[in-house]
This record gives sequence, structure tokens and C-alpha cells, in this order.
Amino acid sequence: MSEMFKISLPDGSVREMPEGSTPLDVAAAIGPGLAKAALAAKVDGELVDLTRPFTGNAQLALVTSRDEAEALELARHDYAHVLAEAVQAVFPGTQITFGPATDDGFYYDFAPKDRPFTDEDLPAIEAEMRKIIAANKPLRREVWSREQLISRWKQQGESFKAEWAAELPGDEDLTVYWSGDDWLDMCRGPHLPSTGKLDPAAFKLTRVSGAYWRGDQKNAMLSRIYGTGWLNKKQLDAHLTRLEEAAKRDHRKLGGEMDLFHLQAEAHGSVFWHPKGYKIWRELESYMRRAIDGAGYREVKTPQVMDARQWEQSGHWGKYRENMFVIPDEVPNVDDEGPIVSNDADWMALKPMNCPAHVLIFRQGIKSYRELPLRLYENGCCHRNEPHGALHGLMRVRQFTQDDAHIFCREDQIVAEVQAFCELADRVYKDFGFTYSIKLALRPEKRFGTEEMWDKAESELRAAVVRAGLATEEYGWEELPGEGAFYAPKLEWHLTDAIGRTWQVGTIQSDRVLPERLDASYIGEDGEKHRPVMLHRAIFGSYERFIGILIEHFAGKLPVWLAPVQAVVATIVSDADDYARDVAAQLAAAGIRVETDLRNEKINYKVREHSLQKVPHLLVVGKREADEGTVAIRTLGEERQKFVSLGEAIAMLKGEASAPDLR
Repeated sequence: MSEMFKISLPDGSVREMPEGSTPLDVAAAIGPGLAKAALAAKVDGELVDLTRPFTGNAQLALVTSRDEAEALELARHDYAHVLAEAVQAVFPGTQITFGPATDDGFYYDFAPKDRPFTDEDLPAIEAEMRKIIAANKPLRREVWSREQLISRWKQQGESFKAEWAAELPGDEDLTVYWSGDDWLDMCRGPHLPSTGKLDPAAFKLTRVSGAYWRGDQKNAMLSRIYGTGWLNKKQLDAHLTRLEEAAKRDHRKLGGEMDLFHLQAEAHGSVFWHPKGYKIWRELESYMRRAIDGAGYREVKTPQVMDARQWEQSGHWGKYRENMFVIPDEVPNVDDEGPIVSNDADWMALKPMNCPAHVLIFRQGIKSYRELPLRLYENGCCHRNEPHGALHGLMRVRQFTQDDAHIFCREDQIVAEVQAFCELADRVYKDFGFTYSIKLALRPEKRFGTEEMWDKAESELRAAVVRAGLATEEYGWEELPGEGAFYAPKLEWHLTDAIGRTWQVGTIQSDRVLPERLDASYIGEDGEKHRPVMLHRAIFGSYERFIGILIEHFAGKLPVWLAPVQAVVATIVSDADDYARDVAAQLAAAGIRVETDLRNEKINYKVREHSLQKVPHLLVVGKREADEGTVAIRTLGEERQKFVSLGEAIAMLKGEASAPDLR
């Protein structure tokens, strides 16, 4: 007689099922509707296939399309496998490698037999994918040995898969999934019960790119096919609409149209700021200085290049060196022979972050407990050796400037300082019209410091957010296990933009590791030396990325106070040129950033051109306006123009051009 297992359900009920039963059997016992709707199962918290037998008593939760996060991940995983099967059907001889789910879809890397794939190949592949989905092929799990896998892949001519299989643990059972009876791939799973659970109208292949095998440029170049996948066509259509809107808002496109900046290979990963773009930068810099001045920070400036021994002592040399630009301490004469350097002590590095330099400032002179908290701020230029493929406009660069600060404080000051920062960040983000959520990134697996230090740091950050009233559902409070830095847990601010995308920008970290490693101390009330706690914090994150986010959030139509050109005075006829110059002079005297357009062009041409430049206000003047001392104001995004006196126009623009008051 078979053993009976007790299967506990989320509603508190318990069903007894015979040994060999599966989650699908439980679903069928509850009702045929649930069995049809079920996509996978969570058994004791682990996501598994519906047909995976229970191994004992278990907690069971059935996953349906209502469990959107899990259902989407399963669907996208399966779309990737269907893509691989379809490609091999359409292009026989193609080798498969790997293809994961992504945040909005999936991709798969292939080694084509004859030529790299192109975007023109995608319609045929999509059609084959829909055939596979319509066939409703069961997705069946099997456990194989490493030797079986290697043999299978070699027989099939799958050299990439065979290479990977040879590196898998020989003492572990490995899993493959069959699609029907004629195609398989090795995979941990889980998967949907069959290909028919996918919606054939809810996916779209989007593009083809190159990718190196295992991400190493020394290896073979593969063809990577990207797709987006959803649970239904409505979700897909909404996503494609968002992509269209995102393309219109792309900061790289708008940056060119608005003449803000450009990027080129001569400085790969660094930004060439044009006068208009740098005006935005300067306005943000002025804004942030007002914010930090009002919050009691002291601004500093530190060196770009520091000795490797400093980075070794801080821990960055061992844990971050691959991302640093290193240079020899002394360059030999061209006639010298032999190695340029002998050991790490001969190296210098461009700073990837500002924190060690701020510790060195703190260490100058003896500090008393009465001087704490000491808040050191720097618009610090940093360099990080990001891979070429990871660079993306202003969003990910190699040279960037942080609105960086470090607060050196006593143990009893930590919660109050973090709370004050939370309140300052809240004011700043609201000034730009952003909503946000707050996450607490907890200790990673590889880290410095004791468990006690991490316990204290994490609890202090929690307490500060609670005291600031931000640890609520409204602010999307969430804890992220394993995602802290190697030296400290951190609070993260995730902004939501105008089309619903999120961007992680501001952070504050509670660090006891770096003050210890770099020997920072102060004299306490007891006359003894004590270690300060170091709070690393930023609000914009980096000026480059924050400007990119602003451009996309506002679709280039920046708030008037941030716009590089706030008004243009444009003439209809040349008889109004002198009046236009006078209008511009009075606007400039009122503190408004203004230009004139006196070209011999039709006014509609001028309107279109300045609209493309996202100029907030166009002041149109002709002979009548010159005679009457008026202007016709065309505001960006509005169809109708307003006729007002010059004095009224100046007062209106002066009010809009004022930066937010941070007092």
C-alpha cells in the first residue's frame, strides 16, 4: 500500500494524496477549472512543474495567470525555448546555446550554420513559433547524467552545449525538458505544462544582435535573437505602446535634437557637453548646492588619481579592481627595457568613488565628538571601467560626476542623520515631480565586517525610514536580501517616470567597515578614541544619469527653470528686429535665459524649429507688436497664442523661471 502525503493548501485545508501524486493531481481533485488554469506550483516555497511528484508532506500553492510575476517568468522562459526550437526548424544545422527570460521578454543565442541571422529572418521564425504553440506540445522533464548529456550533444553536433555539459557537476542529477517527443534542451526549469499554455498573440521578436559565447570576446560570435513575451495580447500591445513612447523620449535622440550633448568613439563612455546641455548641469549643480548648504554640508574637492595602496587598504583593490582604470606610478623612458612596473605598490588608479578620499580629509587633525556629525559633500568626478557593451548614452558611462557626500557621525546620531537625509531626498524628488519607492538592500554573501555590525546597520536604516514615515505601502517599502554593497547595507530610492518606468538613483549606506579599514577615529566624551560611522549618500546618483532620466521623464520639455533656453524672441518681419532685441534685453535683465531669432524665415518655420528644441516659450513680434509694446506668446504644447504686454510677459516668465525654493 502506497504512503499517503498530507498536502497543505493556502486556505488552511489539507488534502491527503497517495505517493506519486503531483500538484496537477491536487488541482484536478479540487476542480477541472483549476486544473485547466494551473500553470505551475509552489511546493514548500519552491516553484516547480505541475507534474513534479511530491516527495513527502508539503505546503502547496498553485500558480495561475493571476500570479502575474511567476506566470510571466514561466511564460518568458518557455517563449525562449520555443524560439530555440523554431530556429532549428527554420534553419537546420543551427547550434543552440542558452536563452533566459528578461525583465520584459527573453532572448536566445545561436550559432548559425551558414550566416548570422538578421532582422529579416524574424517573421519566418515567429510563424514557426506560433505553429509550435498551436501544436500544444507537452513539456516533459527528465533527469539525466552528465555523460548522457555530453553524448547527446555530441551526437547532435551541438559543440557549445557539449562544452557546457562537460563542466557540470558529475555527481549531480541534471535535467532536460522535452518539447513533445522530438526536441529537447537542458534546463533547470520549471516550465509550463505544454506549449499551448502560451498565447500565440502575446509575443513578438524584436531584434537581432551579436553576442560572444559565454560573454568573452575571445570566443565565437553568436547571433542573439531578442523577443518580448506576455500573458496576453492586451499586455503585449500595452508594452509595445510603451516602447514607442520610450523611443520618442530617448535621451540620446532628444539630446541631439536639442543640441545638449554628444558621444563619440574618441572618448568612449564619456560625454561631450554642449553649452545648452551644460546649462542644465549647472542649474542642477546650483540647486543641489542650495540643498546641501541648507542641510549643513561642507563642500570639498579631492584628487582624481590615488595610490594603489590606498585602494588596497580600503578593500576596492581586491573587490573592485577590474572596474578601475589603473596607471603606472612612474612611466619609464622609451629607451628603458623590462616591465613597466614590478608590483601593486607601483600602481595608481583613477578613483571609481569618492569615499576613501573623504576619509583622508576626515583624518586631517584630531576630531572631537563635539564636531560630529561632519557632513562632507563633493561633486566628485569618478571613472569606472564599464564594458563597452554595457555603455548606454548618459545612463551608463565611464566618466561621471556624483552628488556625493559622506556623513561621519557617532553611533547615537545615525538614525537621526538617515532620517534627515530621507526627508531631504523626499523634497528633492518632489521638486522634480517624481514619485518613488524605497528599498532596503541587505547584506550580500561576500562582505566585510561582522554579523553584529551588519545587524546594527540594517536595523538603523529600518528605524530611520520608519521615523521618516516612509516605510509604508505608499512608498513601496521592500527589503532586498543579498543586494547590499560589500561594505554596507543601503537604502535605495527608485523613481517612477512619466511612462511608468523605474530608475534607481539615490542611496544611503551605513558603513562601519571603511572607517575601520582606513583608521578613521574621533575623541569621545570619555577622552578615548572611537570609530565614527560613515554614511555614504547621494540623491541624483550621478549628474549624467539624472539628466538622462529628466530628459526622458519630461520628453525634453523640461521645467522652465531647468530649460537651457527659456524663451526665444522671433520676428515676423525685419522691421521688428530692433524691438525684438529690446524685448530680449529686458528679459535677460529679469534673469531669463533668452535668445533672438531674426532670420529671414517664415514664422511657421521658426515655430517648428524651436518646438523641436523644446523651448518653453516663443515670443513672436511683428510691426504691430513693436508699435503697441506687446508680444504674442506661443507656449510649447499649447495650440493658441496669447497677446500680452511686454511687462506682463516678463512677469509671467520670471515667475516660471524661478528655481524651487529649498528653504
